[in-house]
This record gives sequence, C-alpha cells and structure tokens, in this order.
Amino acid sequence: MKRRRKLGADYVAPSPYSVRNALTRGDIFTKLSAVVFGLGNIVRKQFVKGIALLALEIAFIVFMIVGGAEYLSKLPGLGDQKQGKKLVDGFWVYTAGDNSVVILLYGVCTLVICALFVYLWTISLKCAYKAECLTREHGKAPSLSDDLHTLTNQKANQLLMFLPTLGILVFTVLPLIFMISMAFTSYDHKHLTLFDWVGFRNFAEVFSNSGGTVNAGLFMSVLAWTLVWAFFATFLNFFFGMFFAMIINRRTTRFKGFWRACFSMSIAVPQFVSLLVMRTMLQPTGAINRLLMEWGWIDSALPFFTNATWARVTVIVINLWVGIPYTIMQITGILQNIPADLYEAAKIDGANWWQIFVKITMPYIIFVLTPYLITTFTGNVNNFNVIYLLSAGNPTPVGSSAGKTDLLITWLYKLTVDKNDYNLGAVIGIMTFIVLAVVSLVTYRNSGSYKNEEAFR
Repeated sequence: MKRRRKLGADYVAPSPYSVRNALTRGDIFTKLSAVVFGLGNIVRKQFVKGIALLALEIAFIVFMIVGGAEYLSKLPGLGDQKQGKKLVDGFWVYTAGDNSVVILLYGVCTLVICALFVYLWTISLKCAYKAECLTREHGKAPSLSDDLHTLTNQKANQLLMFLPTLGILVFTVLPLIFMISMAFTSYDHKHLTLFDWVGFRNFAEVFSNSGGTVNAGLFMSVLAWTLVWAFFATFLNFFFGMFFAMIINRRTTRFKGFWRACFSMSIAVPQFVSLLVMRTMLQPTGAINRLLMEWGWIDSALPFFTNATWARVTVIVINLWVGIPYTIMQITGILQNIPADLYEAAKIDGANWWQIFVKITMPYIIFVLTPYLITTFTGNVNNFNVIYLLSAGNPTPVGSSAGKTDLLITWLYKLTVDKNDYNLGAVIGIMTFIVLAVVSLVTYRNSGSYKNEEAFR
C-alpha cells in the first residue's frame, strides 16, 4: 500500500505467478517443475519452453560433474599441490600442480553459475504455475507464437535489455567479484602460483602505519591528491570550457565555425600521441626548456616532472588543453537550446548581463550537465592515460611504491603489473570503488537533475 501511494499511476502490482504460490497452490506437475525443469510446461503443451528449461538444467548438471564441483571443492583452500618431478626412464618428468589463480577464477565463475541456476529454478516454477493458471482460465496455455508476440510487445523492454545485462554480468560483475575475492588472498610477488585466503590482513596492511610498501600514510596521500586532481581537472575544464563556449556563441563573434574547429583539433588527434609528445617536450632536455634557455629566460631546466608541485600543476594544465574542447562542444549545444524568451523577458525586466548569466544561463547549464559533471569527475579519478603517459606518476621518492602524481588507478597498476602484488592492488581497487560510489551517489541525489527530472525551473 505504501508503494502504491508513493508511485500512484506508475504503480505496477506484483505478479501473482510467484514461487510461493507455485509451491503452495500449484498442482503436482507445477511442484515437480522444481525438480524437473520445464515439466509443467511440457505437460501443458508448451514444448519449446519446457524443453529449453530442461536442457538448461541438464547442461548445469553436466557442467558440475565435468569440472564445476571440483573447482568448488578446491575453492576453500585454493589448492595445495605444488609442482613436482619424478624420474621416468632416466628422464625427469614434471607433474603439474595446482594454480590458485585458475581455481579462484573458475570457482568464482561456478558460484555465479550456481546463482544463475537458482534464478532459473524460480523461472521454472513461475512458468509452470503461469501455464497452469492460464490453462485453467482459458482452456489452454499460450502457444509459442503467443509468447513471441508478448515478448516483442508487452515485454519488449526485457528482450532489448537481455544482451546488455548479459554483457554487464560477464564483463563487469564477474571481473569485479574476482578482484574483490583477490583482496582476501595472499596473491603477491612471493606467491604467484599457490596462495591462500588471509581474510582482512591486506586491508590491515593498507591502513596500518607499519611503513611497508603500502601503508595508511601513503594511501591517504595518494587519495588526497586523487581527489584534488579530479576536482581541478573537472571544474577548471568546465568553467574554462563554458567561458570559451559563451564567447564563441556571442552574436558579435565572427567565424564561429573556425574557432570551434580550432578547439576540436585536439579531439581529432589521438590522446596518447598528444600526451607522449608533450611529455617529451617538457623533459629537462626537451624543446620547451631548451628554447627558454636559448632565449635567456631561464638559467636551468624547469623541473616539470622532477618537483612534486611543478609536476602536479603541469598535469592539471595539460589536462585543460586536452579536456576543454569536449566541454566546449557540450555547452555549445546547451546554449543554443536555452529558450530565447527567457533572455527577452529578463532584458525587459531590466536585468544586466551578470544577472542573466547567474539566474538563467548558469542554472540551465548546471541542471543539464550535472550527470555529465559527475561522470567526468569519476572519469578523472580513474584518468589513467593523462597521468601515466604524461608523468608516469613521477617524481617518486626513493623506496616508495607511489609517486607524487600517482592516482589510485596508476598506483594500482604499478602494484599489480610492476610489483605483482595483486592482493594489495585489489584492496586499492575496492577503496577506489567505494570513494567513487559515495561521491557520485551523494552528489547526484542532491542535484536538481535528480530531484526534478521533469523540467527545468
């Protein structure tokens, strides 16, 4: 009732064909569908649907017999058999041992498949109970053509969302579960083949002050710089892009297309090419330092990537050059769609240019671009390209695993690819996800784009 009062006309009543009703009110064939999938549908002449459900059940059973049960049995211990060798006919023959990475990966996949099988079990019961009810009401269950017609009309949204949902499950959810699982193991450079579960020991190491490769002080330093970088990289791009877009969009500005094309040139050039060129030019012996010294403006090379402050300012400034054109394109489209009668009414009321900007232009832009700004902020937190290709995280103090310009994402990359400490990298990945989720959800739920989705006020 509360949900009905809250949603009003948008309220959709729950389906009467539930698992609970199937088990309590269904006939013998419906209840047996919990054991033999599709039996209730086959009895009621829905042969294609029933055989498809039964085939999926058989496929799951075969999968579990062939290898799924074995990986599930090894998952609690992640394997314990080391590679060995034995002498056969005067030759050493190596026997393969367990590989904990493979066991963890296939174990996680098996758990997900088991969860999908439970979901398939609910579908089998619901379909059998629905076929029973419709047969009782109309004398027969819907045919295959009726089901296809319903699927392409009333349930077209489910049909269209099936493949995207499957893609998210396979390419996002599964790797995420695998990464989270890795954070609770001892999978590091010392245990690359065989490792074990260690509980929250990796989290304790990250948040301790023991002074190891990863510690609380280093983590907080990298996290603080990541948030500072994301803030400046997002909002400086936004405000400068808005400034240039408004100047180009003025009636008195000539050659609008030419100026927009100039700003769009950096989009046309591959970003990694531009960043690597800029990195070369800003080296101590690069073109910029050499030109400045030849002109007599400086006596020694500027420390673009050898001083922490210089390096951080450098990556922020170069990111402006890379990111402003995108903002210009976004805001140009918004400016051209602001209703002209709003400006005319404001001028009739005697508003000056600043009042028009503050009361009309800026609120309209913020209302439309709030989701884009949140997405951009999230992307900048994970902006691997700009940082790694430009500064590679440098300068890096001696003995430290993270440089002064390293973000959480580049630090994670170094821990995993360079140092093979996959467990600590997984912990950093989890913390990055938590920070992004909290910031994005809190910001978006308090924005006008969320609270007033219908229209701009």
